[in-house]
Amino acid sequence: MAEMSANFKVKNVEALWPKINTTYRFDSAENRSVTCSAFDDGAEYSMQFKMTEAQAKELYKEMSKSFTSKKAKGWPEKLKMPFAKDEDGMYIGKARLKGAYGQDATRKPSQYDAKGNKLDVDFLLTTGSKVNVLVSFYPWFMRGEAGVSLRLRAVQVLKYIPMEEPSPFEEEDGFDSSADLDNAFQEEQKVEEPKKLVKKSDPVKPPNQQTDDELSDIVDNWDD
Repeated sequence: MAEMSANFKVKNVEALWPKINTTYRFDSAENRSVTCSAFDDGAEYSMQFKMTEAQAKELYKEMSKSFTSKKAKGWPEKLKMPFAKDEDGMYIGKARLKGAYGQDATRKPSQYDAKGNKLDVDFLLTTGSKVNVLVSFYPWFMRGEAGVSLRLRAVQVLKYIPMEEPSPFEEEDGFDSSADLDNAFQEEQKVEEPKKLVKKSDPVKPPNQQTDDELSDIVDNWDD
């Protein structure tokens, strides 16, 4: 039987698609995650995070220790690569926590600012924010497969990236709320030239899945 092991902090990583403010489940009809009750099927808190190779290697080694300490007869010899690798060479980890186990709702993962102050329970973490992630390791074995899950416990926000809602309008000449309103009633008011549109950065792309053989080769090197 699998048992939970000690907590571990994954430090200074980039948050991807965090869903921590409440429980979510995947709605196949809408083809997206939607908020739900903690007791709904598939309800969970979750987030992914982007790591450098050095960070991924450190986390893998700790997960591997947990795996080895709980390994029993019939388990694989070693932990398979638990991360995906994107096209930029970064590694993608995922931590999650079920909304409930049986009749008991789980405790929502806590969120803190960089100074250690607890954030509001409905604080909405955003993709791109820099965070520390507190996880616990959960080795498991089922139907011949084995691994180590990362249970999401808490998040510390080091750098928050505000969520921007794109405007449905194109830029026009006229009122600019960012201008100095103290000069709004001067007799001769200069009309500012329209600002150039700032090209927004491309959205975060989902990780480019590597083949099992490629990921296994990486793990073999990490074990050396």
